[in-house]
Amino acid sequence: MAKKETMTKKSREKSNEKSVERASSAPKQAVAVAANDPLAGYTDEELFTRVPLDSMSAEKITAPRYSYWQSVFRVFFKKKLNIFILLLLAVVVIMAYAYPALVDYDPFANLLDSTAKHLGPKAAMAKFGKSIHYILGTGGSGEATFDAIWYGSRISISLAFVSALINMSIGVVLGAVWGFSKRVDFIMTQVYSIISNVPSILLISVLIMLVGAGFWSMVFAFTITGWIAIAYFIRTQVVIIRDREYNLASKCLGTSTLKIAMRNILPFMTSVIVTLAATEIPGYISSEVFLAYIGMGLSDKSLGVIISEAQSAMVTPGWELEFWSPVAVTAIISVVLYVAGQNLGDASDPRTHM
Repeated sequence: MAKKETMTKKSREKSNEKSVERASSAPKQAVAVAANDPLAGYTDEELFTRVPLDSMSAEKITAPRYSYWQSVFRVFFKKKLNIFILLLLAVVVIMAYAYPALVDYDPFANLLDSTAKHLGPKAAMAKFGKSIHYILGTGGSGEATFDAIWYGSRISISLAFVSALINMSIGVVLGAVWGFSKRVDFIMTQVYSIISNVPSILLISVLIMLVGAGFWSMVFAFTITGWIAIAYFIRTQVVIIRDREYNLASKCLGTSTLKIAMRNILPFMTSVIVTLAATEIPGYISSEVFLAYIGMGLSDKSLGVIISEAQSAMVTPGWELEFWSPVAVTAIISVVLYVAGQNLGDASDPRTHM
């Protein structure tokens, strides 16, 4: 017992000596740190500035500002394919609208000259001279196929854009209200059930036979019922998001149904609308070509009319370019518009902006 007590006394003395040494070395270390610290010697009032509390400044977010459309184009142009598609689309639009305005095009200038019809590129240049107008030869009326294609492209693209603009405007607005209002939903569902059971191409054909085959009569035939499918699609999308909390809160605060649809629903569906438009525009070009191919095309020489008139050239040796060149341009226009619209729709989705 005596040995244990002496051992504990010695250990206590050693620990006390170590604590005394640490205490004596602490001021030296503090002095060394203070000597190396450039802020040593300043008071708290000199080092710190009191900032008054501002409720507005406290609510500011320190994150960088977010611009929706800037993010859309940033994501869109990140893909090199989209840049190539836009350049190709720009070339097509310039050729379709600028070229016919700069060239004096008369599709029946050589109608009475039988030696000017159905010529290949070499024969056409030998007869009329070397020119860009005859790089694809001549058609059944003696017209330059190259000029006819771009003149017809302007008509077909304009028809598709006007029809799509009208149908999308009516379909999106009515579809948003249709999906949000249960009273409108019952009425429009009955209308949709009736119209959707009538084949659209048959209805368009009958309307063209009744009102004629002009540009605006074709627009009327495409838009008289073309909006109903778009409205139903938008209605389906709206039903998915109409009962979310922020829409219910707006309704409780007395906001009108139209305002909720325009401000809460439609901005959320930008990517869906862009994607839908990307399928509508090429669809109208294809429909116009099909109607012309079965003999119900426009009175002017659109792409569909050119292809329809060149049916015999499809299998005639030496006349192939007269048929396949407008077919190729039609395919390029449709594919470019579709791909550009689809990729822009993907870029419009906020989930791709992360």
